[in-house]
Amino acid sequence: MRLTDCHNIDDFRKLARARLPFPVFDYIDGAADDELTKARNTAAFAGVDLVPDVLAGVETIDTSCTLLGRRSALPLILSPTAVQRAFHWEGERAVARAAEKFGLWFGISSLATRSIEEIAALTSGPKLFQLYVHKDKGLNTHMIERCKAAKFDALALTVDTIVSGKRERCLRSGFTTPPRFTPASLWSYATRPKWTLDYVLREKFRLPNLDTHVTEGSGKAVSIAEYFNTMLDTAMDWDTAARIRQDWGGTFVLKGVMSAGDARRAVEIGADAIMISNHGGRQLDGARAPFDQLPEIVEAVGGKIEIICDGGVRRGTHVLKALCSGATAASGGRLYLYALAAAGQAGVERALGILKDEIERGMRLMGVTRVDQLTPDRIRQRHY
Repeated sequence: MRLTDCHNIDDFRKLARARLPFPVFDYIDGAADDELTKARNTAAFAGVDLVPDVLAGVETIDTSCTLLGRRSALPLILSPTAVQRAFHWEGERAVARAAEKFGLWFGISSLATRSIEEIAALTSGPKLFQLYVHKDKGLNTHMIERCKAAKFDALALTVDTIVSGKRERCLRSGFTTPPRFTPASLWSYATRPKWTLDYVLREKFRLPNLDTHVTEGSGKAVSIAEYFNTMLDTAMDWDTAARIRQDWGGTFVLKGVMSAGDARRAVEIGADAIMISNHGGRQLDGARAPFDQLPEIVEAVGGKIEIICDGGVRRGTHVLKALCSGATAASGGRLYLYALAAAGQAGVERALGILKDEIERGMRLMGVTRVDQLTPDRIRQRHY
């Protein structure tokens, strides 16, 4: 299978599976417990049907929108995801360049393998930093100040990782950051020589936004679960979120909101946006899908705050359905991570090109010329 054989996101998943050692692939692909919520995130979009209009004159369409104060060419955000250097040696560098080429928002994680400063110098596109609140308050302050100095456009506080979900694939494979070659996985690494040589011979794996304060994850190999359970602040509450918003002073997002009540609290503390998200099904298995929660949250806070539907997006029509249900935009991580793992920047660009084409084609077939015409009357709940 080659990159040119990839015509949808699931094709990139197949190519990534062929090219990655199994512990690395399972880290991207896996989720918590029985992985019910991960599957539900995508399946939820099948619960509504699009209702097209015809004879609408769709020769010229505009897919752009304003998100978090900046123009985006598509109503789509590339969600921040951790340790991308483990999936392809270019890591966040490749995703940042592809996002800028397509005019999209791009986020990096606290656990990114490229520094805040490197990403800021690399791209002039809209950039979001995702903050994990650590027990080390000095580290939290240091990351916020670095983002200010680098002129990041927004800060997203992740609020659904007080403890780690039970990611059983990682428990079986022994995946850590940095990745370790174990007896159980050695054959898989040996039979993926391109990945293995890139990992061994290119620049050293590190977490440059954290390693000024901690060795875990860079100099000391740990599982993501161990990192979350030992390093992150379980005392984080609404007062913490309000203080971080004040300390940041710029565009502020809460990532991981799933209830209408929490959405109202986000409005009360002055958040500019919420990302309805269950962390890709990687935390609380059995949780609702973000798309299923979208109507309830839109009813509670619609018009008061920007709402981003995060997770499960695999098709351009999923983006359209999210907007018809009241979201400002959709976002996702695996939708570009599979492509990054499969072929680096070229893979991400091909994936984004496919999603762009799907969004444009879907709008034309629905008879809409602007994204603000994607309204609730354009969808119907499936009852059969």
